[in-house]
Amino acid sequence: MSTVFDQARQVMPGGVSSPVRAFGSVGGSPVFIQQAKAAYVTSIENRQYVDLVGSWGPALLGHAHPDVVQAVVEAAGRGLSFGAPTLGETALATLITKRVGGIDKVRFTSTGTEAVMGAVRLARGFTSRDLIIKFAGCYHGHSDALLAAAGSGVATAGLPGSAGVTAGAAHDTLVLPYNDVDALKAAFAQHGSSIAAVVTEAAAANMGIVPPLPGFNAAIRELTREHGALMIFDEVLTGFRVSSAGWWGLEGRTEGWTPDLYTFGKVTGGGLPLAALAGPAGIMDLLAPLGPVYQAGTLSGNPLAVAAGLATLKLADDTVYATVDGFANQLEAVISQRLNAASVPHRVQRAGSLLSVFWGESPASAPVLTYDDAQRQDTALFARFFHAMLDEGVLLPPSAFEAWFISAAHGDKELELLDAALTRAAASVGNGESAR
Repeated sequence: MSTVFDQARQVMPGGVSSPVRAFGSVGGSPVFIQQAKAAYVTSIENRQYVDLVGSWGPALLGHAHPDVVQAVVEAAGRGLSFGAPTLGETALATLITKRVGGIDKVRFTSTGTEAVMGAVRLARGFTSRDLIIKFAGCYHGHSDALLAAAGSGVATAGLPGSAGVTAGAAHDTLVLPYNDVDALKAAFAQHGSSIAAVVTEAAAANMGIVPPLPGFNAAIRELTREHGALMIFDEVLTGFRVSSAGWWGLEGRTEGWTPDLYTFGKVTGGGLPLAALAGPAGIMDLLAPLGPVYQAGTLSGNPLAVAAGLATLKLADDTVYATVDGFANQLEAVISQRLNAASVPHRVQRAGSLLSVFWGESPASAPVLTYDDAQRQDTALFARFFHAMLDEGVLLPPSAFEAWFISAAHGDKELELLDAALTRAAASVGNGESAR
């Protein structure tokens, strides 16, 4: 175990500030990063890696984009935090309302967890109902009521939920299988008058990438409207990453529907802590100070984070999205070619530019549609592949249940490096090497 990781473990639980960073599911010691630029991160040993973590989503433009950095530097020169309204908040909120349908007003928070927690409270306040429906494998932050069958880091750690969450906190949460409209209809038939909201990831990206089946999100919209419940569309990951209007821009805009509430994060803050809850004025105005639903945060709308988010969204034009989509298409093809050539069983799944690989014979034989499907993959096979790629100078998310993130800074050079790394890593895994 590395000395720096030992030192970190002495003063932080597990040596990290977020569990998946500890390499618990892949083994070995985590890579400590000292800097990042464009499509690369550099470790404290001065080794450079092609980065497919992308700060877990925010780095749409690539790391340390000079315009974003300059915006943050200028904002920092004016002060780090005021605890008061700023013009930047209004500008960023206005930009969000123009990009995404069904949004009149925006409330900024510091994290996606806070944004979803606020959305759930707002839905309950608006409907005067208690029950919340979520889907197994969808992650909506670490608030108590939504940690049941939460995928991602919880799945990585092998935990069914979390210690410290009381039965009372989880009592009003119904967990249904993802992509199962019949289960949702049955839940509404039994509990319809008590359901405040259905919360769903716009496209599931925390059990690996599991896109919604055609019509699934539209069915949520129809059933919630029919029964007087709200639809909360969690775009913390997909928002402003898969298109200029997030997943809604790829699906809801075309199909002619909007959810009642959105939550955004990641790209929204351009790499700094910023998230948002958004929706129509008729619902949003129930938030304090206008209404009785309380939500607050000392650092909400922090001027540095707002500056980074505003600069990022202004730069995220059609060319950026076309570049990211194009690279995702090329990378998907190369992954499958190299793994197939080495007879490594797998399945690549996509949701817009987001992709992930499911490992083993089970996903190779049929698409992954649910959390149960995702859990049938061979995570030990991924662990070997992860370390093989790390040895080749590629940093992947250290969990089989996470998305791989591409940026507009990834280009032909990076594709060549990834192709060579994939060729050698697939061959070594196919030969049973690289076990840790």
